[in-house]
Amino acid sequence: MLKIDKVSKSYGKSSLKAVDAVSFEVARGEIYGFLGPNGAGKTTMIKMIVGLLRPDEGTIFADGIDVWKSPIEGKRILSYVPDNPQIYTKLKGIEYLNFIVDVYGVGDRERKERIEKYASMFEMDRVLDEIIESYSHGMQQKIVLIGALLHEPKVLILDEPMVGLDPKASFTLKELMRTYCENGSSVFFSTHILDVAQRICDRVAIIDKGRLVTQGTIAQLQEKMGEDESLEEMFLEITKR
Repeated sequence: MLKIDKVSKSYGKSSLKAVDAVSFEVARGEIYGFLGPNGAGKTTMIKMIVGLLRPDEGTIFADGIDVWKSPIEGKRILSYVPDNPQIYTKLKGIEYLNFIVDVYGVGDRERKERIEKYASMFEMDRVLDEIIESYSHGMQQKIVLIGALLHEPKVLILDEPMVGLDPKASFTLKELMRTYCENGSSVFFSTHILDVAQRICDRVAIIDKGRLVTQGTIAQLQEKMGEDESLEEMFLEITKR
């Protein structure tokens, strides 16, 4: 569903690569966790996948489409939720969601059903007529999540999606991620909450200093490490400086 092939990225004239020849694949129906310390290259990688940063080298495919050669088609397949909500705060919640479905050409019937479904799921249905700048950080995160789901993307890209969410919304999102994948789509997400990654991910990858250092199921990582450790313990050992 998502294929990253030898992707690299440097900033400015620096010879130090923020992302260095990274390759991995996310299968259809898979929750794939992308883990790493601060500054490891996670957000740079995500921004290249969604079209915000051009790779220096390598290719990125979403459902067989090169997202840089065919950016419009690629963006119809993907949906992106950044770690910090970036949103038009002068709009009402419902105006923002209608803007999103207009961009993706979602029909009137489908948009109404989907907005009602996801707004109710995240307990935002009663505040959609309010201005977004009046929302808390967590509410803004919810409205961005709802917007990302409305065109039913095949690959959902989430960068620290639990930040700012209350416990109920976090639980709802985790349940939604699993249901989403059971219906044939895929989730690629970055998180620092390693116990969440251990519970819900089918596979995880760990990036450090721009390089992908390991990937696999939790059981496969434990086998590589030779110990029955938690993901947190393995992560700390793998990324120790």
